Amino acid sequence: MNLLVNKVISSILQIILFLFIPFVWWLVTARKKQKFAEWIGLKKIEGGKKTLAAVVIASVAFMLLGAFLLYMVSGIETATSEFAGLGVAAIPAIVIYAAFNTAFPEELLFRGFILKRVTNKFSFNIANIAQALLFGLLHGAMFFPFAGGVKTALIIVFTGTIAWFMGYINEKLSRGSIIPSWIIHTASNLFSGIISAFLL
Repeated sequence: MNLLVNKVISSILQIILFLFIPFVWWLVTARKKQKFAEWIGLKKIEGGKKTLAAVVIASVAFMLLGAFLLYMVSGIETATSEFAGLGVAAIPAIVIYAAFNTAFPEELLFRGFILKRVTNKFSFNIANIAQALLFGLLHGAMFFPFAGGVKTALIIVFTGTIAWFMGYINEKLSRGSIIPSWIIHTASNLFSGIISAFLL
């Protein structure tokens, strides 16, 4: 129960932290033009079957890459290590962790804020590469001291590539909704958490 409560509290703090700069930016630049939820991409998914197919394919690909990355860094502490060996008892905490502790705040920041703001200044292609690179670097930087250069580079490439696809799905297939990437990201994190909880 403590793990679940900790994940709920951690999620609330993480969301507030990741929303702070975007919210202030919106207040200063766009408050009179657009509601915050729409500005950040919290809106209805568009694109019908094409978006659904892309979300399913990307989710499966992200899960498979996630399993490979977990194998690569086995023996190193990861975000899901706290669930190790807890089995079914960890599932409620894993769900909160997957959807709200990591996926939601990261989607708000990377695909909701960075991608959309950089697109406004440059182009979608430049913005999508920029957010994907930042996403990959953030995930790689956490492992560099423990995993070494080659494994860190692979983590950056894999997570950056998935981030690029998530940005593409959101903006080109779903007309700016960040819900598709939130679903994809949550599915991957759920998968990683369950692998850890059941020591698979």
